[in-house]
Amino acid sequence: MEVVLLGTGAADGWPNPFCRCASCEDARRCGVLRGQTSALVDDELLIDCGPEAPGAASRLGRTLAGVGHLLITHAHSDHLGPQALLSRSWVPGVGRLEVVGPADALDLCRPWVGPGDPVRFTPVTAGDRIAVGAYDVRVLPAWHRVFSDGDAVLYDVTGPDGARILWATDTGPWPDDWFDAVRGAGFDAVFLEETLGDREDVSQAHLGLARFGRMLASLRLAGAVDHHTDVVAVHLGHHNPPLDRLAARLAEHGARAGLDGEVVASGPTSP
Repeated sequence: MEVVLLGTGAADGWPNPFCRCASCEDARRCGVLRGQTSALVDDELLIDCGPEAPGAASRLGRTLAGVGHLLITHAHSDHLGPQALLSRSWVPGVGRLEVVGPADALDLCRPWVGPGDPVRFTPVTAGDRIAVGAYDVRVLPAWHRVFSDGDAVLYDVTGPDGARILWATDTGPWPDDWFDAVRGAGFDAVFLEETLGDREDVSQAHLGLARFGRMLASLRLAGAVDHHTDVVAVHLGHHNPPLDRLAARLAEHGARAGLDGEVVASGPTSP
């Protein structure tokens, strides 16, 4: 399985374009710029599509023309830019697209789809397990909400080659019993949000470094993460420390920060 990180930043990216904090200035100085978090899997499965994702794909030399399935985690605007469906409809002979996600998120998409567009909507809730093309997708709960409890989800995705990944943004810390859903999973890669750095007071619906470490420890205890799992921090924001310090802090938890444009290979054929 090939996962292209189209973006690894929080809603406002990192650096925040309006900010001169030490972390934003450090990111600018280093030229490490992060857009809104999204991923392209095997050129056919797109996970989240905020307004920056289509342009990010083009800048990385990628095309979304082969995407037949879109997984939406929730309806916050950095994860869902439904106008992309309109842009897609302008392409002659565009293929079929399945849009999977919470019902409220799908409702925001419907006005952007013309009556003749080959777009199919598949509503899901936590606990569902569905076939999405050649992918086996388990829908997991998120400690996050847009309009009401349960309208944000995470995804456990197994590819046709047997590679298995966890896409875990946006979420706050899980209650203990939620880890039963991934017990023994032994993920090849985990993409886990780490939005808040040392400012976990900002929100209970995201992870900072301390919560990230505790959640990762619980995933290890449940057998969802083991010695071979590539743990990649995503949805990173400027409440984090400057880059060198962040790298050291994440390494303490056996994790690393994802980069925009990075290609993560997982499964039997990966190194």
